[in-house]
Amino acid sequence: MTRRTEWPGSPAEPDGDSAFGHGSTDAPAPEPEEEGDGARSGRRRSRGGAGAGSGFGEGAGRRARSGTRSSGSPSSSRAEKGEPRDPVEQARNICLRLLTGTPRTRRQLADALRKREIPDEAAEEVLARFEDVGLINDAAFAGAWVESRHHGRGLARRALVRELRTKGVDSAVIDEAVGQLDAEREEETARELVARKLRSTRGLDRDKRLRRLAGMLARKGYGEGMALRVVRQALEEEGEDTEGMDEPF
Repeated sequence: MTRRTEWPGSPAEPDGDSAFGHGSTDAPAPEPEEEGDGARSGRRRSRGGAGAGSGFGEGAGRRARSGTRSSGSPSSSRAEKGEPRDPVEQARNICLRLLTGTPRTRRQLADALRKREIPDEAAEEVLARFEDVGLINDAAFAGAWVESRHHGRGLARRALVRELRTKGVDSAVIDEAVGQLDAEREEETARELVARKLRSTRGLDRDKRLRRLAGMLARKGYGEGMALRVVRQALEEEGEDTEGMDEPF
């Protein structure tokens, strides 16, 4: 007698209808083979090993891809961005970008290359070449700086010297650049500065006006003697009593 096996979840077959179609009763459903505990546990181990223990599968793939990405070096990253590997070419590109639209001193460019870890030999080669072709010219930079800052901000020679030193300009170059400002021109600029500020001090007492106006000139690099003289003359023109105003402020 042939034994028929009902698969779990399958509907009961109506009269004479089998799983192969209507009207066919001579092809019974195959019986599943009997499996022991060893076979089932082996299959479970096989599935578990492929997913977790063997290092393959989706999780392992993610780890592998992540490891590949994180192992990239800075040089390979720069190469992917299209930056040159040659340090001389890197230095040249950096300097050209920094000089676009803004003049800079040799010291400023050297500091920028050092910050980007360009080797000293490559940096020196590029900086010397840029000087030869006139892309770096500290004398022209200093002259333009003095002219611009004196006219635009009213800075005196002392303040201009201080600023140019912070930009790494050589002392001899600075002296030549600030030499274009003679004492007469400097004092004329100081008078213009006081005249613009004078109105805002009206209503204050005389000593307070003195301190405020002279202090403004001092911050712009004017000497104490010149500052007192210019302020005193401006206040006299307004009718202020300037007796005793020669003391240091």
